[in-house]
Amino acid sequence: MDLLPCIVQDARTGEVLTLAYMNDEALERTRATGEMWFWSRSRQELWHKGESSGNVQRLKELRFDCDDDAILALVEPAGPACHTGERTCFHNGELEPVAGEALAALERTIAKRRGAAPVDSYTARLLTDRELVARKVEEEAEEVARAAREEPDERVAEEAADVLYHLCVLLQSRGMSISEALETLNARRR
Repeated sequence: MDLLPCIVQDARTGEVLTLAYMNDEALERTRATGEMWFWSRSRQELWHKGESSGNVQRLKELRFDCDDDAILALVEPAGPACHTGERTCFHNGELEPVAGEALAALERTIAKRRGAAPVDSYTARLLTDRELVARKVEEEAEEVARAAREEPDERVAEEAADVLYHLCVLLQSRGMSISEALETLNARRR
């Protein structure tokens, strides 16, 4: 096999983490170890992602494009993907979030609020009060249902966003993530 580009994507969030290259040996080692191996074009050698930093990428699934000349690796990252310490190598350029990044970005923001004082942060207060966050999910669900019956689409979207926010907080208050609910959805499709 020649060198093939390998797009590395977070299996939980769908975010693209990096682009690297694989040869036959990198692919074999990746499959054998369950962690990502690549071919360094600059050093002309095989390298194990995270060997020195500890930021390994555990393989969840490999996919190949229709021409078998590119690889998509779905991984569980154990830390930042980029050598700069950024979560993804794609941290330059136009960085306005797109819709597909919203839940992952929201979950990271909620996690950051966990350490805040509940008097300073609404999110921190919700994280520490299961009864309150449960009531808020219930309240927001009722509001989106009412908006669906009586209000324009813009209001439905706003109320749906409120439900998603409060649901993400509720899940994190229980030590869970939205990906656990998404995995349940995927299991139901089978």
